[in-house]
Amino acid sequence: MTVVVWIVEGTWPACVDAARTQAADGAEIVLLHVSDEELPAIAHGAFAGLLGRGRPERDPGTRVEELAAEASQHLLRQAADRLGRPCTRVARTGRIEREVVAAAEDAHLLIVARDGDRSRLGPKSLSPHSRFVIDHAPCPILLLWPESPPALSSIPTPPTPPHPPHHH
Repeated sequence: MTVVVWIVEGTWPACVDAARTQAADGAEIVLLHVSDEELPAIAHGAFAGLLGRGRPERDPGTRVEELAAEASQHLLRQAADRLGRPCTRVARTGRIEREVVAAAEDAHLLIVARDGDRSRLGPKSLSPHSRFVIDHAPCPILLLWPESPPALSSIPTPPTPPHPPHHH
């Protein structure tokens, strides 16, 4: 059994804790972090557009890539330490939502945290990335609140139906 745990800044501790309690003892746990391919590309493009291509050693996009890789490794190391059992750490770069779906291809379970508006219950508690993953994942998903969920009273009241016309 393979359990993929999507490690995202801010919500990962809850996902790791869920893996600790939900994954069977013999399960293979994969901690997955995905860096967005767009950030370095934006930095590369801005540099090329502003300053031309004459000094590639000054291209900030390269440093952004290095920082993203360091941050990814740091998060995965923290997550592995918190998990406290053998696991595989996977760092990918690309379109975040598509990389997560691809990484879950052979998984038996994908653990995902809500990462949108967590002040109320409902669809806005998912970011567009998470919504895509939930809609396209090829395996069962454990979707969790990274902290206590909001009260049921946070659900908006249903609209009142229009009054039928009165016939006399």
